[in-house]
Formats: sequence, structure tokens, C-alpha cells
Amino acid sequence: MGKIAFLFPGQGSQFVGMGKQLADQEPSAKAIFDKADERLSMNLSEIIFEGPEDTLKKTENTQPALLTVSTAVLEVFKQHDISADYTAGHSLGEYSALVAAGSLSFEDAVFAVRNRGLLMEEAVPAGVGTMAAVIGFDQERLEAITAEVSNEGDSVQVANLNCPGQIVISGTVGGVEKASGLAKAEGAKVIPLQVSGPFHSALMKPAAEKFEEILNQIAISDAKTPVIANVTAKSITSKEEIKLKLIEQLYSPVRWEETVRELMDLGVDTFIEIGPGKVLSGLVKKVNRRANVIAVSDVESIQAAVDKLKGESVDA
Repeated sequence: MGKIAFLFPGQGSQFVGMGKQLADQEPSAKAIFDKADERLSMNLSEIIFEGPEDTLKKTENTQPALLTVSTAVLEVFKQHDISADYTAGHSLGEYSALVAAGSLSFEDAVFAVRNRGLLMEEAVPAGVGTMAAVIGFDQERLEAITAEVSNEGDSVQVANLNCPGQIVISGTVGGVEKASGLAKAEGAKVIPLQVSGPFHSALMKPAAEKFEEILNQIAISDAKTPVIANVTAKSITSKEEIKLKLIEQLYSPVRWEETVRELMDLGVDTFIEIGPGKVLSGLVKKVNRRANVIAVSDVESIQAAVDKLKGESVDA
């Protein structure tokens, strides 16, 4: 059997009620929700389980909420003695990947991402920045378009390289609209995203400077499992490099397609998405249809994954 990678979702996968069944049935999952509430001195678990959706969708709540649910799922999944050879996470999901890799404690990670969300909200006032997905378009051509628009005074850049033919751009509302218009004129399909800010763009640099002060307040250790960084799509383990990449990640593109390809080059053939939704599972399949992809988010899907993985190892 090939190697296993644990993947962790980012913003956009959240929904009210995620993780509730797991917390109700599994004490180890419940303990994670309790730790989040305690570390943040707020009732985050109530927002996750009961909403309202508008409150959960606020970046400063979404980020710790997703980390908490992913870590709770991970805690239960780990009881079945299935371990990862590599971990990776999409944007915010990189923090869940670092918890899984032993580089961050859950409590420090939840504190960091709560503040990351607050700083990202503060960096660009609501309504100033946005993001859009550009479908079926050439990456180099899109990079040329965003550079052209930015040179003319609006800020826009490539933010997420998700899978073949799916690239997200980020910047000021005007910049994203202009770049979208130019791409559409050349045959692209453009989908505006429901986000509260221009994530992974140069507009996030002020947040990155302040975020360094937050990271100085937590303990970052060398990762026990290699983590594929969003910024480089390469494996990192040293605590110094991890810290640096977390700061750069705020204003750099998420190289997700390259991350999946790198994992495959490293011998990974089984990708396990840990947390709510199946967004990353879909992206992995678009990079390689033959990849073995399993999404785990609740008691049933964890059990199904364990049966499948343990069954395969018995067969092998």
C-alpha cells in the first residue's frame, strides 16, 4: 500500500451543526470543543452547533470553528491507529494540518486562527475587497491579466490554484471585476465568491505584520510529520520555516494543485479529508481521477474509512 496524506479543509466548508453528532457521541471530540471554548473565553461550540449562520460566517468565528471540528474528527479517527505520512491543509486548513503533525497544540492553534480571522477582517474593511473563481482558463494568461490590472491602479492577484481549470483571484472589488471581465472576454467562466475579504492577496500584508506578534505568543515545534506548505507546495518540518510560511501564507497564493501533485510524487496514493464537507476530495479527483480519496466528518464516515483502510491492509 502507498502512503497516506491527511488533508484539512479551509473556509467555505463550514455549516451550522457540523461536528455536533460527533461531540454528542465521542468524549474525545467533545473535549476538543470544550478546549476551544475555554481557550477563547467564548462559547464557540454553541455558534458551531446552533448558529446563526451569519455569526458562524464571520471570519473570526469561521476559522476557529473549522479548526475545532477538523481536530475533533481527527481525535476520533486517530483512535483507530491510522497515521499519516504527510499532512496538508487548504489555507486555514494548514493550521489543522500543523496540529495533526504535532507542530502546534490545538489550544495554541485555535488562539492563533481566531486572531488571524480578526486581523484579516480588520486589514480590509468589509466591501472593499473580494474574490472570484475563474473556471477553464490558463494560469499564465490569468497572471498576466491580474498584473496588467494591478499596474493600472487596482489591486488583484491569483490567490488559489485549486485544480486544473479552477483558479481564484483576490483583490479590491474594482480589481477583481476588471480582471474577471477581461478573462470572461477570452472565454472564462467567472463565479464571484461569498467571502468577507480579499484573502491571499497583497491587501493582507498589514494583517501579516500584526499576525507575527500573535505567532510570537504561541509555541511552534518542529513537525513530527512533514507538512506540505501552501506557499511553496513543498514539505516543511522546521519550526522556523513553519512560522515564516504561516505569515507569508496570508498574502500568498494557495498552491493546492501543486500540493496534490507533490504528495503524489512523494508516493501518496490515499488522501483522507478530515473535517466538514468534501471540497478537497473533489479537487484531488480533478488533479488525478485515480487517486483514492476518503472524506471523514462523522461517526459513520470514520467507521467506513477505517473498514476500508484496514480491509485493504489485510488484503495486502
